[in-house]
Amino acid sequence: MPKGDWLGEFEVCTLLAVAKLGEEGHGLRVRQHLEVATGRRVAIGAVYNTLARLKEKGLLRAHVEGPRPVQGGRTRTCFHLTAAGTRALAHATSVLTRMIDEWHPKAAKYDAPPSGARCGGGWGHR
Repeated sequence: MPKGDWLGEFEVCTLLAVAKLGEEGHGLRVRQHLEVATGRRVAIGAVYNTLARLKEKGLLRAHVEGPRPVQGGRTRTCFHLTAAGTRALAHATSVLTRMIDEWHPKAAKYDAPPSGARCGGGWGHR
């Protein structure tokens, strides 16, 4: 996967929510699904920004549904995975699954590294 194509944790969770919700994959339902699945509060703005970014990357497509058949009903933008979105999600989840399968946590309580210790590169370390 080329540099810059990696998906962040919230992007992966959002794609999974859209895939799970099917025809109900609109912003509010995505937010509700994420909150239940993660046990965390999710800002609706974060959901809409992430959906827009994933659409811009070509991982989601959107269509606008007509107004709801109730007084004051609003239109909804529903999202669906594209073929590229399905491939990106499969890649991201397979990498995580493989890495988790290789992870063998120690039974002992986690000990923080000594003060001033460096990790020797990796994410965000320079």
